[in-house]
Amino acid sequence: MTKSKIQVLVPSKDLVEDMAYFQGIGFRLDNIFPDDSPAVAVMSGHDIQIRLDKEAQCPPPILCLLTDDQAQVFQNQNELLAPNGTRIKILPKTYQVPQPATQHTFEVRQLQDKDPWIIGRAGMLYRDLIPNRLGGSIMASHIRIPEGGPVPDMVHYHTIGFQLIFCYKGWVRLVYEDQGEPFILGAGDCVTQPPEIRHRVLESSDNLEVIEIGVPAEHMTTIDHDLELPTKEYRPNRVFQGQRFCHHKSKEAKWQNWRINGFECRDTGINEATNGIASVQVARPVKPFSSQQLISHDADILFAFVMEGNLELEVEGHKSHLIKKGEAFVIPPNLNYKIPVVSEDLEVLEVSLPGNFNTKIH
Repeated sequence: MTKSKIQVLVPSKDLVEDMAYFQGIGFRLDNIFPDDSPAVAVMSGHDIQIRLDKEAQCPPPILCLLTDDQAQVFQNQNELLAPNGTRIKILPKTYQVPQPATQHTFEVRQLQDKDPWIIGRAGMLYRDLIPNRLGGSIMASHIRIPEGGPVPDMVHYHTIGFQLIFCYKGWVRLVYEDQGEPFILGAGDCVTQPPEIRHRVLESSDNLEVIEIGVPAEHMTTIDHDLELPTKEYRPNRVFQGQRFCHHKSKEAKWQNWRINGFECRDTGINEATNGIASVQVARPVKPFSSQQLISHDADILFAFVMEGNLELEVEGHKSHLIKKGEAFVIPPNLNYKIPVVSEDLEVLEVSLPGNFNTKIH
């Protein structure tokens, strides 16, 4: 079958003038007809083909020209205007991860039936755990797949600073570039997805629920149409833009003292794998529980999700909150707080950025 091609129809009043302009920005002439009185000129450049047509009855299009040489080629112009009215927007070819400053606020996300679940990529349902996203610095999503089975996903990657997938309920089958055969991520397990590691979600159990953390909140997802997973190579120590893939298995974890007295935690190894970009821990109270300490921290972002049980959270300058299973909160740096009361079955997922920070006892 002959490979097809798409042309962008561009109206032209002066074919000679328009041809000269588009040649000046990197297009070349492919066809022109009829010979005796040219009315159509086909030109190609920048991986597209345009059809300048004097008979076209349509408005001029908007073309997005992607380049990383904006300063050199277009003298830092953001937009060009052709004689026929065609607008050419100059945009970066290589996606740059935004780095918005964190807008620090104390946030509590209660679990309510009216909370919206949004249909996202691959048909998954998303609930935002930090609605204001702290000024765009972080996205925390509660994701679920009610009906299990194969997931209509494709091999893809994310251009991002940090990303965590924590399996809250059920299980999901995943495969990652250079990390071996597909595997099951069960409840309590988690993985990091280093920047631009190719991966794919294959299938899930019924009622799968995961917590996904993405930094920053807005990032690019790119489909890789060529790579097949699993890859032939097994390179567990491969570094992706300064980070290693980390697969934490809850059944193999050891519990240790936490940063807050009265609790113990299991560390996921993510602080080491990300070179200190982020830390992920699961904490639970030590029996008998006793913690009346007033504390604060100096982390840029400190996010917590209550996986089991409940806790009472007292934050300076705010009313007391009872945080229940399925609810989340964010405590900004240098704000005093304490956790005076917890249920015996409490388990809290805590994510901090950076991974190393200080906790102060007042």
